[in-house]
Amino acid sequence: MPRYLFITGKLAEPVVRDVLKTLSSSVGFEYELLVLNITVAALMTPEWVMRRLEKIPDKVDHIYVPGACQGDWSVLEKATGVSVTPGPQDVRDLPELFGKKSTLDYGKYSIEIIAEINHAPALTREQLLEQARRFKQQGADVIDLGCIPGNTWLEIGDAVRCLKDEGFRVSLDTFNVQEVAWGCEAGAELVLSVSSVNREACVDWGCEVVAIPDQPHDLKSLDETIEFLASRQVPYRIDPVLEPIGMGFGASLLRYAEIRKKYPAFAMMMGIGNLTELTEVDSAGVNLILMALCQEWQISSVLTTAVANHARSSVIECDIARRLAYHSVVYQRIPKKVDDRLLTLRDRKLRAFGNSYFEQLASEIRDRHYRLFAETGTLHALNGESHFASSDPFQLFDEMLKSDPSIEASHAFYLGYELCKAKLALQLGKNYVQDQALRWGYLTEEEISHRARKGQEGDTNATP
Repeated sequence: MPRYLFITGKLAEPVVRDVLKTLSSSVGFEYELLVLNITVAALMTPEWVMRRLEKIPDKVDHIYVPGACQGDWSVLEKATGVSVTPGPQDVRDLPELFGKKSTLDYGKYSIEIIAEINHAPALTREQLLEQARRFKQQGADVIDLGCIPGNTWLEIGDAVRCLKDEGFRVSLDTFNVQEVAWGCEAGAELVLSVSSVNREACVDWGCEVVAIPDQPHDLKSLDETIEFLASRQVPYRIDPVLEPIGMGFGASLLRYAEIRKKYPAFAMMMGIGNLTELTEVDSAGVNLILMALCQEWQISSVLTTAVANHARSSVIECDIARRLAYHSVVYQRIPKKVDDRLLTLRDRKLRAFGNSYFEQLASEIRDRHYRLFAETGTLHALNGESHFASSDPFQLFDEMLKSDPSIEASHAFYLGYELCKAKLALQLGKNYVQDQALRWGYLTEEEISHRARKGQEGDTNATP
């Protein structure tokens, strides 16, 4: 059986060991892993490795240096007399060198999404089901019924059964113990939340609960509730309560870290609506950061709302974010060039043709169909007769009309629509491609092209 030496750094060691444990048995080789005194393996060079490689183990048939290491590794081959293979760039692609499938499988996640239907008692059953279906389609695992404080929802049991009959998992967000009793009897599996106010009643509910402090900063009260629930064998998860910016946000994050350290093996939840709903900023980036913290701290569930217009897509954003966070944290991979669906405002990278390209294109075009471009702050319109350029779409179109006053109304509308998209692309930092939808990440709506709508025959102004 062949024997291989794998060389890596301290940061990648756990991942390499995990890959080799499975790979060695499936391929059939023995191995030794040499972990050198460097944090990031990508910084290793052949010369640096040689200075620290006192000797290689006996009977090594091949040396592998996985990671994004640079340099000429033939110098190590000459020094050791053993063939060396650098890479692959990501250690989880190592199986591909041996004809096996990479273990770098994107899309997995470990965080449960609980999506709250706000003011659920005010909705009809069909409205309730419609919103639950939408949340589930967007990635929700559990549908939370947000009740109205101060009221008692007499039909909560019927609402829970209605959702359960269609296959939904259901949780309840209320401190009204009577509502909870009826809802749990109908099949709800989780109650948000319990503290000293209502914990005595939860013993009879027969379902899991979320333990919270009496006041966000009062961790002593949280400890007391945890002790109460544990002594009565009530299943629970812990939520130290995330507070809004300006109301103790930073301190509340520290409390999550503190509770995770104090209770390393206990299930935890984070209610993230206090940040996404109460901060007037696009929610996608906020959701990603929060899901990353949850992944790192092993917080296994989040409660999200989708009420404010700027946060109405939070469920699908959390679904995308939990996959990206899992991939990054578990595989120790920077969350870049993996999944761009949360890049809604700006594109990852701008492409530019340059003025020389436009000059060459203008000299080669023979027809009157306009080609539109947008880059470096300028809109361009080219055909076989003219090349117009301006940062102002109105000025650009005026020049086009002067050159060709016979532009038909339908085509003028098309050009106006395209120039509007082009101007938006310039303003936001996006790539514009004529006759194609701007890319808005997960919000992108594909367009039917102008050619498909009109066809080339019978439309002398159609742009190919």
